[in-house]
Amino acid sequence: MARGLRAAGGWTLHGVDTAAPARVAAEASGVFHALTMPEALGPEDVIVLAMPTAAAAAVLPTLAPALAAGATVTDVASVKGPLAEALGALPPALQRQVVLGHPIAGSERSGMAASDGALFHGRRVVLTPLGDTAPEALGKVEQLWSALGAEIETLSVEAHDAVLARTSHLPHLLAFALVDALGADPHREAIFRLVAGGFRDFTRIAGSDPTMWSQIFTTNGPALLEALDRFEATLRSFRGAIAAEDGAALFEAIARARATRDAALAESFGDAHDAP
Repeated sequence: MARGLRAAGGWTLHGVDTAAPARVAAEASGVFHALTMPEALGPEDVIVLAMPTAAAAAVLPTLAPALAAGATVTDVASVKGPLAEALGALPPALQRQVVLGHPIAGSERSGMAASDGALFHGRRVVLTPLGDTAPEALGKVEQLWSALGAEIETLSVEAHDAVLARTSHLPHLLAFALVDALGADPHREAIFRLVAGGFRDFTRIAGSDPTMWSQIFTTNGPALLEALDRFEATLRSFRGAIAAEDGAALFEAIARARATRDAALAESFGDAHDAP
């Protein structure tokens, strides 16, 4: 975000982190104008909590003074429910200046060295404003994401967490589980010696940060378990067709899945075969 906003111009960027290595990397990047919180905050300022859900929920109540000064607070965490609950620790007047959000973009890499100022260009960001969110605060956060080239969509907190459990959290869980299972397989050496492009494509996200993803799985547990139950039912139907040597049923399921994927990605990215 900071790289993209620096390139866009017109923003004064302050980076704040408790970890010394992160501060060193941030200073070396030349992206930030300062590595401290501004001495005074006002209605023109936006604070972005760029941290996992549990950490953001813990930090949010401590920002009451900044909110009282008129600043807007937003976030980029993957699960919104705990953050919506954390808002309850703030006075109602200050809750109106918090706009929860989540960019639907990223990679398995992390840290300043992996940052990409063009990451959000043409990608969707979901904002989950509450019923009494201040229009001025929402407008400032929309301005920030527009400067990064993102396409803004609005969902309720509940809908966001349910959808992301299916489109992001479940695929990551499956990738981690597959690699973990293969790592314990008696044919492990041959398996990893003979991996092909399909394995690399499917398991790329298994290289993601374990601290962040273990938190995501637990903070969005109910929605993820519901998605996992539905997936397990479908997996059992595939297993049943294989056990019964029912090629017709397998063909129908595979063809249906292919058509669904192509249509969904064509709608989202314009070309199903070139979609990331």
